[in-house]
Amino acid sequence: MARSRKKLGEILVEWGFATRDQIEKAAAASKGSGKRIGDVLIEQGFAKEEQVAKALATQFGYEFFDPAASGNAAKIDLKLIPEDLVKKHQILPIGKVAGRLKLVVHDPLDLELVDMLRFRLNLEIEPLLAPRSAIKKFLEGGGSGGAAAAAKPDPGKSLVTNSIDKSVDKSVDKSIDVASEDAPIVKLCNRILVEAVKMRASDIHIEPMGDRVRLRYRIDGVCIERDNLPKRMQNALLSRFKLMSGMNIAEKRVPQDGRIKIPVDDVSVDFRVSACPAYHGESVVLRILRPDSVRIGLANLGFEADNLAAFNKIIRRPNGIFLVTGPTGSGKTTTLYTALDILNRPDKKIITAEDPVEYNFDGINQCQVKDHIGLTFSSILRSMLRQAPNIILVGEIRDKEVAEIAIQAALTGHLVFSTLHTNDAPSAITRLIDMGVKPFLVASSIQAVMGQRLIRINCKNCNAPYPYEKMDPKYLKLVGISEEEAKSGKLMKGTGCDNCVSTGYRGRRGIYEMMSMNSAIRELAFNLAPISELRKAALANGMRPLVADGKVKCMNGMTTPDEVASVAQADLDNQ
Repeated sequence: MARSRKKLGEILVEWGFATRDQIEKAAAASKGSGKRIGDVLIEQGFAKEEQVAKALATQFGYEFFDPAASGNAAKIDLKLIPEDLVKKHQILPIGKVAGRLKLVVHDPLDLELVDMLRFRLNLEIEPLLAPRSAIKKFLEGGGSGGAAAAAKPDPGKSLVTNSIDKSVDKSVDKSIDVASEDAPIVKLCNRILVEAVKMRASDIHIEPMGDRVRLRYRIDGVCIERDNLPKRMQNALLSRFKLMSGMNIAEKRVPQDGRIKIPVDDVSVDFRVSACPAYHGESVVLRILRPDSVRIGLANLGFEADNLAAFNKIIRRPNGIFLVTGPTGSGKTTTLYTALDILNRPDKKIITAEDPVEYNFDGINQCQVKDHIGLTFSSILRSMLRQAPNIILVGEIRDKEVAEIAIQAALTGHLVFSTLHTNDAPSAITRLIDMGVKPFLVASSIQAVMGQRLIRINCKNCNAPYPYEKMDPKYLKLVGISEEEAKSGKLMKGTGCDNCVSTGYRGRRGIYEMMSMNSAIRELAFNLAPISELRKAALANGMRPLVADGKVKCMNGMTTPDEVASVAQADLDNQ
């Protein structure tokens, strides 16, 4: 608001609703009682409630609205927002146009209420002002229909389940007590967590900016801006998330990690929380870990028939190393957990070394790496071998020591699963040799290497034929789709709907390149051959490159050339 805003008393004196003497008396009484001057004027009979409300509307630049005035009752539509909000906050919705809701309130200083409603309803709020008694009278039946006319809450408009949110109380601007379960900031944090889970987000990003706090969700691998929260809520918001995750809320200079566990629709959901100091305040990221996301089954991972058969064959071998490669967020952990879930039978002993343990499985011995007490990947691996396991999962091969122990385990009759950060499958061979592992050990222990990426798949609700004239020839060329194939009518694309938040995509699947080792590839690895030669040998052995696997999915109508090219084009030079 502008600093030159007139005082309430000045406006009332100007309009002749009160005298200067009355204003001075009310101001003195206001200071002593802590009440607002407008409330004191009404209590002492110096001004009527309607007069004070009109003066407040002028002071704050709001439109004045009287529910009892002729024709105004007909404008009120209580079905626009949930009934619990109407009753609790004494507000009246009077119309919605282009994502903007006109809303009658009685307190122009309750800015937190407007912020909360904007977030919960996902609408911009245009406040109008009315006397509280007039709103109350309308809701109690003095107006057309009254409260009885209010419809039941529309579940589509509510961001949260009723079990979590009964809406924040009206004292939002006065209480940011992170210890109280009734504090509005607590409810806001719960609302963010629940909404992100319901929107299928994988991460929540809370990023302080110079003038706001940006809230983004990562859905299907793409960050979507959800809201810009007021800067004044930053400290309370970050402190609440740090408190929930067991971090030290007083420490803001160093990165911290923690975990949150809450029920959402009767399912327990874990959040892995990371706080990192940044220029405008701590940036907090919450990774959402759903128990069901790693038990989706092999059929839903996105394997084509030939790769699925090869995968099934490899994970059932008695020994050797099976490596899954790809950048962070490409689904490597999900793939390996799915394999473990298949192999998890009473006759198999499975041990994992992870950093951190993201998902808990019954029947699998999972070990958490704790470097600060000396519980490293290598020390856990050495201990594992004394426990006589059949299958070992090493979260990630990061250095020579871990690689050598994993290889020794594979050579002594254990099946070892692990991940490696490389761009493609053949690069894994040279990466291990670069770490310092002897070439003959790499050549003899590895059974197969699988490179993977995640691509978004077309929304089933709005999937439609992709017109050739709308296709970008650049993407068609990158994915290897000829003009004849593009015009065949097999390519599909989502047009955008509510189900996919107008993106045209909903859900993700993997694209894979499976490099099974044979004598030719082993010979090249032993002789320190360059990646280009290893790739040629892998292609000759039947490996289908990532882009080619993506092309198959394009021709099946599952995704678009644009999506495949954006995810896999970094590898095109090697295809």
